[in-house]
Amino acid sequence: MTLHADPHLALVRPVRPLTPEGCQECLLLGSPWVHLRLCLTCGHVGCCDSSPNKHARRHAAAVDHPIVQSFQPGEEWRWCYVHEAFV
Repeated sequence: MTLHADPHLALVRPVRPLTPEGCQECLLLGSPWVHLRLCLTCGHVGCCDSSPNKHARRHAAAVDHPIVQSFQPGEEWRWCYVHEAFV
């Protein structure tokens, strides 16, 4: 995995997952998801790009919170949606 020095890392904050039980929007819609991503600016939990609704990416674009971390057990990688790169 190649890490990218990213200016958006300045937006990372200590966060708590707002909906640790799953994707915030999918839970409301009753929709399934594949994997989860945690917004490292506000704690939003959204579904990944392999999920039907891609809520993590939509959240990042809507509120300008580009850095997410995998919310899958045992995974700790971070991704920047703006640069499409691991950070």
